[in-house]
Amino acid sequence: MTQPADTYSHGHHESVLRSHRWRTAENSAAFLLPHLHAGTSLLDVGCGPGNITADLASRVGTGRVVGLDLSAEVVAAATADHERPNLTFAVGDVYALDHPDDSFDVVYAHQVLQHLSDPVAALREMRRVVAPGGLVAARDSDYGAFVWSPDDDRLTRWMALYHELTKHNRADADAGRHLHVYARAAGFTDVAVSSSNWTFQTAEERAWWGGLWADRIRQSDFARQVLEYGLSNEAELQDIADGFHRWAQDPDGLFIVPHGEVLCRA
Repeated sequence: MTQPADTYSHGHHESVLRSHRWRTAENSAAFLLPHLHAGTSLLDVGCGPGNITADLASRVGTGRVVGLDLSAEVVAAATADHERPNLTFAVGDVYALDHPDDSFDVVYAHQVLQHLSDPVAALREMRRVVAPGGLVAARDSDYGAFVWSPDDDRLTRWMALYHELTKHNRADADAGRHLHVYARAAGFTDVAVSSSNWTFQTAEERAWWGGLWADRIRQSDFARQVLEYGLSNEAELQDIADGFHRWAQDPDGLFIVPHGEVLCRA
């Protein structure tokens, strides 16, 4: 049966890639790092611009690392930006991985399952390409658990709008809290659950986080889609962007992004 195409709610605007390029193995895969060793082979599904992928590749010596993404443009940029002898990038589909059974010691997916209409099917496919005793690891944010201060009705409306958009796209913005359920439905019986946060509070952190979200709200595929679906209008999006700028300027501003994590033993 053909898997229906998914719609990525963010797209690949510069403001989105700005966020993705900030990510490292330390801030986005710390729970996985103790399980990586010299010679570990790893597939990073939904690798985006490849920053996490390249960082993981530096942790496994000569172990083969492959970064996979659906966007040919993003894969080309990742290939140009990250050159390591053990690292390659390729275009591919998480629902139909172009690798034989038992190909990798580890498969990692960072903030991928939250954008999929069928995360269980994706995890089954990841499980297929992991060798016996290997790991499938996933980390996803939980939008419904985001915390910010001070309160602002514009940010509250952004959160509601984001949930409306992802629901329209048949995805789950709160996937972080459901990863262990997805994993067990995919056939894993050995599932370790953890969580971790990104926290933005310093002036530099607030300027970066608030600025990129203000840009995403006005310029990324988020904006295009909510307008196309009739979920919002230009005036409201500008108002929300202004809310993020205002939050960024508040010295007491705080934003916490929680993530759920699972380590699934094959």
